[in-house]
Amino acid sequence: MEDIKTLEAESAEQTTRNVIDELLRGAGQVMFQNNVWTGLLFLIAIFWGSLREGEMMVAWGALLGLATSSVTGHILRLPAADGRQGLWGFNGILVGCAFPTFLGETTGMWIALIICAAMTTWVRSGLNNVMAPWKVNSFTFPFVLCTWIFLLAARAMQGIPIDDMSTPSLPSHFTSLSTIPPLHLLEYWLKGVAQVFLINSWEAGLLMLIAIAVNDRWAALWAAIGSAVALLCAVAFRAAGSDVAGGLYGFSPVLTAIALATVFYKPNWRSALWSLTGIIVTVFVQAAMNIVMQPLGIPTLTGPFCVATWLFLLPMIRLDYQTEIDHSNWSVENKPHLARHGSKRSK
Repeated sequence: MEDIKTLEAESAEQTTRNVIDELLRGAGQVMFQNNVWTGLLFLIAIFWGSLREGEMMVAWGALLGLATSSVTGHILRLPAADGRQGLWGFNGILVGCAFPTFLGETTGMWIALIICAAMTTWVRSGLNNVMAPWKVNSFTFPFVLCTWIFLLAARAMQGIPIDDMSTPSLPSHFTSLSTIPPLHLLEYWLKGVAQVFLINSWEAGLLMLIAIAVNDRWAALWAAIGSAVALLCAVAFRAAGSDVAGGLYGFSPVLTAIALATVFYKPNWRSALWSLTGIIVTVFVQAAMNIVMQPLGIPTLTGPFCVATWLFLLPMIRLDYQTEIDHSNWSVENKPHLARHGSKRSK
């Protein structure tokens, strides 16, 4: 009898470890990092940034969205390998960050968050099926598409107040920052990393770079380069000062940089040039999508990253001389170079 109880206790303990492992990997996969420690540091950064901004509901929303989308994968019996890699959770955690950021705190908002986070799990599977013949992945577009739907719907539903969404308006000219102190540039650069999770905090951005470096130093380097190049490009082309200061031109280029320079191509001088071009193009896609979305009064989210990265992956250019190119996922089966750090990047 005692042996049975011991086995049951060990089984429950292992299940708990598996659940925590899956959730933490889901947080890390937002930036393509299949690592529990990276995911844990991301969550710490989210809580730190939310606390500093007095917006703790964002942190709790992140946890709720992460858990909901992960549980949904199990309920729908989607491929278990995806769950073990955290691929059900990364869209959900972004939904959890977005809803408390843009919508008022009501019961309706939390219910909508749960529905939307769950929806991203099956929408991801559907979009990946549609994109499979093109050999590209949906990335964070399930989060973008589902969140756009709910944010637009909120304008017709009083139970989901649109407290922090912009007012729909016709596009206007951008205004530039005339002078930027060097220390402010440093803050804007780090905010560009943190804004991947919709966190307006340079400290959180620094912690996120450290978190990425725990798993992959190349990815951390390119995340830093992506935000820096995007910042310089936005300033050089006189983008809106408030957007530059908030790091809003940096987060999509950060994801583009990691994807092109370290995930879908091996890090080398060819992929570096390709990635730098992709970063710059992402800034222009960001500006264009800002104008497109302005009349609707909804944010672009990580849409610019998705669009720009697709534009650079769809041509299937063989920068690293692969005989067959497949960008449909970022597992080691398709991308052996992702296993260069051993089990830390193991899929």
